[in-house]
Amino acid sequence: MNCQESKRQLQVFLDGELDLTKSLEMEKHLRECSECSQSYDSLRLLQQSLRNDSLRFQPPVDLEKRVRSALRRENGSHAQTFRWRWLIPALTAAALAIVFAGYLLTRTSTDDLVSSEIVSSHVRSLMTSNHLIDVPSEDPHTVKPWFDGKLDFSPPVKDLTVQGFALVGGRLDYISNRPVAVLIYQRRKHLINVFIWPAANGDSRPAAQVRQGYNLIHWTRSGMTYWAASDLNLAELQQLAEELQNQ
Repeated sequence: MNCQESKRQLQVFLDGELDLTKSLEMEKHLRECSECSQSYDSLRLLQQSLRNDSLRFQPPVDLEKRVRSALRRENGSHAQTFRWRWLIPALTAAALAIVFAGYLLTRTSTDDLVSSEIVSSHVRSLMTSNHLIDVPSEDPHTVKPWFDGKLDFSPPVKDLTVQGFALVGGRLDYISNRPVAVLIYQRRKHLINVFIWPAANGDSRPAAQVRQGYNLIHWTRSGMTYWAASDLNLAELQQLAEELQNQ
């Protein structure tokens, strides 16, 4: 990946919307190119600044009353009938545009909220051993039954020791307003939290993002949503994601 291509895709990478291959290429380029890395940091700072609540417009409390009063005066004039015939479709189109924009903002905010929750939970799990593991075991036949009766679904539990990812246990957590299963794997000294809960939609390809210095990969498969979080490098975290999909 060269600098020109990198700068075109910085915003997409920042939003976590690049596919996994491009995300890996971008991450590698940002480590090697100080100019693009500075551009990325500036863009991330701008995004954080734009989310400041102080930038939001707060309408006056009497705005609705004033608008209704103006509409009543306008509606009382017969001479303005033609204007209303033009204005109503325009207002309808504007309302639809506002609703659509609100839908896009809500969807983006929801995605951001979930990834923020994932990172927060991952960090908390590393701070205290009590929060990391509820059922310590390397045996999937011990970890999987432990979730029975604690969740309204049965999470798949895979043994990936041969592939270089040792299962060390599992725990319960709470993400996106529901209880979820978490499997904990270890690669050398790196701990990996894999969050699992039922998916609302069909299968999706893995998508990667970086948040607060941690690598995240999420995908859906066979009716389950997966989020893997770790400080492990993105290439190896992708290897774990592929092994979980192939099992």
